Amino acid sequence: MTDRPTVLVVEDDRDLADLYAAWLSDDYDVRTANTAAEALEQFDESVDVVLLDRRLPETSGDEVLTRIREDGSDVQVAMVSAVDPDFDILEMGFDDYLVKPVTREDLADLVERLLARRIYTVEVREYFSLASKRATLEARKDPETLADNEEYQELLDDLESLEDALYEEVASLDDEDVVAVFESLSGPDE
Repeated sequence: MTDRPTVLVVEDDRDLADLYAAWLSDDYDVRTANTAAEALEQFDESVDVVLLDRRLPETSGDEVLTRIREDGSDVQVAMVSAVDPDFDILEMGFDDYLVKPVTREDLADLVERLLARRIYTVEVREYFSLASKRATLEARKDPETLADNEEYQELLDDLESLEDALYEEVASLDDEDVVAVFESLSGPDE
């Protein structure tokens, strides 16, 4: 048993799953699954991050994500897919979205970022998830299309509300609390 974080790679292309595992195995315990059923079998409370393809045989990655969230897990999940994101992602419970092809550095940065987010409150993690969805859509859609989409406008409103709430929360901390938060984030060795 190790103290290394566990990453579950769910990818129907076995070679690609093995490549991702090889890229990450120096720093993480990596499990791989090539179908939705295997993913759900491999998933348990020890998994810290799930890298999930949207296209899987028999059942989609979207359905796997729904099942993970229905079970009450707050594990960090990133969709790593060749499926171009559309407005349907606004209703999905993922934490980040990466469009294939990805590099070793892209994948390593993604996992590191997701692991870092685990220490934050639910509200902060929700903010990051919504910000990721906004960035993903803004990278793929033109401004006119975004401006015309009601769900996207609701996303912007939700982000603004969360920003206001988080700002108020941070503003209510006294100087000692702020220092304590930043010291806890940096860890004892830094």
